[in-house]
Amino acid sequence: MAATRTWVSGVGDDVNPGSRTAPCKTFAGAISKTAASGEINVLDPGGFGAVTITKSVTIDATGTYASVLAAGTSGIIINGAGINVVIRGISINGAGTGISGIRIIAADKVHIEDCEIFGFTEGAARGVDDARSAGGLLFVTNTTIRENGSGIVVKPSTGSTAIQAFTDNVRLVGNANAGLIGSNGSRVTIGNSLIAWNINHGLFVESTLGSAELDAETCIVVANGHGLHADPGATIRVSNQHVVGNTTGLAAAGGTFVTYGNNRIAGNGSGNSVPGAPAPIPLQ
Repeated sequence: MAATRTWVSGVGDDVNPGSRTAPCKTFAGAISKTAASGEINVLDPGGFGAVTITKSVTIDATGTYASVLAAGTSGIIINGAGINVVIRGISINGAGTGISGIRIIAADKVHIEDCEIFGFTEGAARGVDDARSAGGLLFVTNTTIRENGSGIVVKPSTGSTAIQAFTDNVRLVGNANAGLIGSNGSRVTIGNSLIAWNINHGLFVESTLGSAELDAETCIVVANGHGLHADPGATIRVSNQHVVGNTTGLAAAGGTFVTYGNNRIAGNGSGNSVPGAPAPIPLQ
């Protein structure tokens, strides 16, 4: 019978039942022994392997060190209609050949908290790849996503239900393409975050159907190619942004910017004003 709480340990064994005194060795070994809406906890440091999640579950490594090494593959795949998943306190390493750190195919709500995701650079690799066709919610908090192909990509297939993503205190650093991409009707909010040294774009929004939206509040956007970029079908709302030292600060290539008039945009190669010169939205 599956348990509500199971455990993994660096010296565990997947033949074990996953109890506190007989923990499993890997997340994949523990998840089959964990009841829906249950929790997998990490007893002590270790590498716990890639895992596919098809039911509501929390994986929590708070208080110790837990890693997933995913060379040539994806670290965590989430694929279950209507499920709620929490990933907390895990280091996910693509070792330079990984595909996606966390790939979301189907779920209702996904929470990524206190994690580090890096080294996913193979092809169109992504730190977090949210491609749900039925929509859903994504929450990313207090997480570093660095040195991947792109950091976070929220991109349902064309004509699919929009995904809503909420990111706070996130560091999107050194990604080869973009720090964050919102596409195809997605609605993304980012706040209190560092977006730095992403080669092509810091924050990039576009939509081939409907309108994708990005609301950016209190972020440092520095040393990227384009700091914030709005392609056709995109609306970006900016408030309290510090946009400095990018090749282009703000770029509208068919998209729309809305401003609250309280940003600091200077020292970029170009794009040192809000495109379209929109009238600032007054404080209320």
